[in-house]
Amino acid sequence: MDFGVCRLGRGAVQVATTDKESLWVLLRGRAELRFGGKTVTVARKSVFDGGPVAVNFGAGEPVVVRSLAANTEWAVMRAANPRMRGVRLYRADEVALENRGAGLAQGACQRLVRTIYDYSTRRDSAFVIGEVVNLPGRWSSYPPHHHAQPEIYHYRFTGASGYGHAEVGENVYRVVSGDTTVIPGGLDHAQVSAPGYGMYYLWVVRHLPGRPYKGFKVTPAYRWLLDPTSQGWKPARSLFR
Repeated sequence: MDFGVCRLGRGAVQVATTDKESLWVLLRGRAELRFGGKTVTVARKSVFDGGPVAVNFGAGEPVVVRSLAANTEWAVMRAANPRMRGVRLYRADEVALENRGAGLAQGACQRLVRTIYDYSTRRDSAFVIGEVVNLPGRWSSYPPHHHAQPEIYHYRFTGASGYGHAEVGENVYRVVSGDTTVIPGGLDHAQVSAPGYGMYYLWVVRHLPGRPYKGFKVTPAYRWLLDPTSQGWKPARSLFR
């Protein structure tokens, strides 16, 4: 799986066609897309202010991207996949939203999950793709979980000094806007944002041959956190007096 960020100034043109399946997710800006004999305009103020816009297309299929703003930015994923054909455009109103973690762990892992598409809705793509908007000071990808397929997270934060911590197996990394983590298959992963800062990350899972990604497994030691009647330790009020 290839990953990169494409930044285009106003009027800049990028021919997006390659010999692999491609998936472009608009992070900010405004752009004109030309494909299949039609022209469409897409826009996004920021990853925090609105849902995703994404375009997915197969190897060799002609797609031209022209920036209509001073700083248009795309996340770009590619992978070898001869099965995928056709250009598909996803807009915010087509994306599934989930208020994940609500009512669990005293609200400490509540976040917004935007799933652009998964294996249940797209079986010909090499990817499963979505976004998470992390509330300040809270966890996501939590309780810790894992899956056999490799995954990439790409981060953005509110505020120039925003940051968070990313767990990949037994390692912990400090992440800031523009950082990307690679999560090998089988490793637990969880994230937390610093208090006061919103955290966004794009997540992309690559299917394995004969083993498509259909979901994750929560690490057994933390499965009790999925029970809303088990909210975890609460300190006595007298502790703060």
